[in-house]
Amino acid sequence: MNTQADLSVTTLKDVAREAGVSLATVDRVLHGRPGVRKATVQRVEETIDRLGFRPHAAAAELARGKSYRFCFVMPKSLNAFMSEIQETVIKERAWLTARRTLVDIVETDVFDPNALTSTLEEVGHRYDGIAVVALDHPLVRAAIDDLMASGIHVITLVSDVPASHRARYVGIDNIAAGRTAGSLIGRFIGTRKGKVAVVAGSLALSDHTDRFIGISRVIASDFPGLELMLPVEGRDEDATNQALTTKLLKDVPDLVGIYNIGAGTSGIATALVETGRAGDVIFVGHDLTTHTRRFLLTGVMDAVISQNPGREARSALRILQALARKEPISTGQETIGIDIVIRENLP
Repeated sequence: MNTQADLSVTTLKDVAREAGVSLATVDRVLHGRPGVRKATVQRVEETIDRLGFRPHAAAAELARGKSYRFCFVMPKSLNAFMSEIQETVIKERAWLTARRTLVDIVETDVFDPNALTSTLEEVGHRYDGIAVVALDHPLVRAAIDDLMASGIHVITLVSDVPASHRARYVGIDNIAAGRTAGSLIGRFIGTRKGKVAVVAGSLALSDHTDRFIGISRVIASDFPGLELMLPVEGRDEDATNQALTTKLLKDVPDLVGIYNIGAGTSGIATALVETGRAGDVIFVGHDLTTHTRRFLLTGVMDAVISQNPGREARSALRILQALARKEPISTGQETIGIDIVIRENLP
C-alpha cells in the first residue's frame, strides 16, 4: 500500500534552504549558467544529490502508478573505483524503491566483447534503461543499437562507445584527462630525458584509448626530451600490472615516468617499491582510493587524476530516470569534472 509520504517530492525551495542560497542561484546551477562561485556550485550540487531533487513530472508519474526498472552492467573484477559506483547505486535503492524504481546490478567481463554482448542481449529486454561500462567493439555497438531501437534507453558509464546510438555518456573527458597526465609527468620530470611508459587495462576501452591519445599529444608537443612508449595492457589487474612494470624497469634503463591509464595501481606501486625505483620514476595514475591516497602520502605516486564515482553513479540514475520519463536533462548538473590530487592537497 502506498502512503502519502512515499509521494513526497523535494522542491527547489528545499534545495535552496538546505544549501543556504537563493532560488535564483539554484536555478543557475541547474541550468549551468555563469555567475556562481565554484564552491557554491559544488554545495548546491551536493545538496541536490543528497536530497534527491527531481522535477515535478516525476511525482505525477508516481501518482499514476508508473514504475521503472534499470540495470547497471559492471565489470566482474571490481577495482575500488567501480566498487564505489556499485555501493552508491545500492545506497540509492531504498529511495528509488519508494518511488517505484527498481535498480539491479549485473557483473560481467567487460574486457571480453562476446561476454559483454551476451550480457546486454540477455538482460536488456527486462529493463527500461541500462547503464553499462562498455567496450568499444562492433559486437557491443550492435547490441547497444539493438536495445535503443527496441525502446530501451542505454547510457555508457565511465567508458564510452561513441559510434553507437547510445542515449548519453556519463564520465569525464578522457582526452583531457590524458593531456593532464602528460603535462603533470612532463613538469615533474623537469630537465631529465628518457622514456615514459603507459600501462592500460585494454585499448579496446574508449576511455583508455582517449587517455593515451591525450598524453601522446602533450608529450609530443611540449616535452621533446621525453619519448612516450607504446602501451602495455594489464586488464586493470594488480598482479599483471606488477609483472609488466617489473619487466619495464628491467628492460628500459632510461625509464623516467609511468602513466597508469586505468586501475591495477597497487601492482605498479609494488613493482616500483620492490625495485627501489619509487620516487625516482614519476608515477601518475587515476582515481583517489585508499590505496592511491597511501601511495601519494609515501611518495610512490606523484599525482592522481580523480573523478567522483558517487557523483557518476547518481548522475547515471538521474539520466536514466529523465530518459524514461521524457524529462529534460541538465547538462550543467550532469557534467563530470576532473580533479588533480597531490600529497599537499589530499582531501
